Amino acid sequence: MKYFIDIAYDSINKYGEELCGDNVEIIKNHDSAVIVLADGLGSGVKANILATLTSKIAATMLKEGASINETIDTIVHTLPVCNIRKLAYSTFTIIKVKDNGDVYVAEYDNPPFFLVKNNEVIDVKKRDTSINGKVVKESNFMLSEGDSLTVVSDGVIHAGVGGILNLGWRWNNVAEYLEKISTRRKCSKNISKDIITVCKNFYVNKPGDDTTAVTVKIRKPEIIDLFTGPPEDRNKDNWVVEKLIQGQGKKIVCGGTAANIVARELGEELVVNMDNMNEEVPPTATIKGIDLVTEGVLTLSKAVEKIKKYNDNLSKDDIIYNLEGKDGASLLAKTLVEDCTHLNLWVGRAINPAHQNPDMPADLSIKLKVVNELTKLMSELGKKVKLTYI
Repeated sequence: MKYFIDIAYDSINKYGEELCGDNVEIIKNHDSAVIVLADGLGSGVKANILATLTSKIAATMLKEGASINETIDTIVHTLPVCNIRKLAYSTFTIIKVKDNGDVYVAEYDNPPFFLVKNNEVIDVKKRDTSINGKVVKESNFMLSEGDSLTVVSDGVIHAGVGGILNLGWRWNNVAEYLEKISTRRKCSKNISKDIITVCKNFYVNKPGDDTTAVTVKIRKPEIIDLFTGPPEDRNKDNWVVEKLIQGQGKKIVCGGTAANIVARELGEELVVNMDNMNEEVPPTATIKGIDLVTEGVLTLSKAVEKIKKYNDNLSKDDIIYNLEGKDGASLLAKTLVEDCTHLNLWVGRAINPAHQNPDMPADLSIKLKVVNELTKLMSELGKKVKLTYI
């Protein structure tokens, strides 16, 4: 069976540094992905350059079919040498994962990865390979649905050292934490974000090292069809509702006019939910056969705002942002982040005069701008997005 490869990562910079000395590169093909986590020597600009070069070289070469030997040889001969330490040094972990669950991992001096199966961290047999004097640990294994693979930089293992925790969080402690949350947390982003949140707390918001967590999960594809805005041609009403109903997964309608179209075409009643009233977000509604019905532009804008905040690394804000809430925007954002791997957007081109900004061209509605922003955010989260204008 072909699975969806769910990949996410989060980072925080060493306290006082503008740039992160860790770098993650993700390259996806139609049936596989290459993920590289590199940790540059030191911190700040130099470490960032080393990590960025390492991750980009490794990901690009492996995508093009180069061997691990060729890749590491190129990295060794490309990295600039530090004038002080006389070293060109970056640790790294390379993951190649196919959509059937087949995984290859190469590790060089990063903390060992965490493979969680059935709430338990599993030991994986590794083989040592010497390449240009560097010992690389290689392993092959299979990921099944519900399993998670997590890779961290040493900033995670050292979190809290000399402060809240004398010896840091340590590998075994991180493993115990992952055993508790990995199956409870549906998507990779929740796991990587949880790890970094704990690290930030252990560091008391002053990280002593660049800190990164990358998580890979294998999931069954979860498709969401979202219809917003009436079609430009009213004769398309029935067509778009048929497309929505034919969708293989959850069905969402955003907008009062769109909801009325769907209710009319399905011959069902549209019922507004007056529970969980919110001052900032209009109430949701119910239509039989539709999983979520919300108001249009205001709710979409709020949902986009929530996803953007959730997607941001915590280094920019001390507030830990989550998607909990019973209002339409929270429900929409949580569904799109956690219960979606493929998003089909059906967007009507009819323009609502109330959504016009006088400073914008007359043919550019706020609705379309919000939809484009949502498309970008979902793609950044690794979702596959298909946008159809009607």
